[in-house]
Amino acid sequence: MKVLVVDYGMSNLGSIKRSLEECGAEVLVSDDPKDLDTAVRIILPGVGSFSDGMANLVERGWVPAIINAVVIQRVPLLGICLGMQLLADKGYEGGEIPGLGIVPGEVKRLEPDSPATKVPHVGWNEVYKTNKNPLLSDIPDGTDFYFVHSYHFITKEPAHVAATTPYCG
Repeated sequence: MKVLVVDYGMSNLGSIKRSLEECGAEVLVSDDPKDLDTAVRIILPGVGSFSDGMANLVERGWVPAIINAVVIQRVPLLGICLGMQLLADKGYEGGEIPGLGIVPGEVKRLEPDSPATKVPHVGWNEVYKTNKNPLLSDIPDGTDFYFVHSYHFITKEPAHVAATTPYCG
């Protein structure tokens, strides 16, 4: 299976590439949007702010190519961390910034629900499935995942949520 990892200057691409190869994938890390034409699967990774991420995608010509591949051609895309957040209609990190608009919703700052709750959220938290999703099919509810984030994705459609963690509501 050919997986294209989008290189828009904001990710640890080596770790993602090695992980996918361990799973048996043929991986192409690319900084050329034209390479999406050959992808069977797409990974949109990311580390950093929403505003910087969108600026890099726009500046490097990725936005129309990603929209065409995912919305028109229906190529499956997995967004990791900031990459998942960039799929939203808009985000508020660095101002109100338009996102890719692939998954309706907004990315907003976490609001602590008690004085003991810290933002950014850094550490292990259990994750609970809300809808069936093949990515989580072999992972039991309550499994711990590691988090480092200050923002969260608020979808317009509950069916778009695969899992949640109990942090900041």
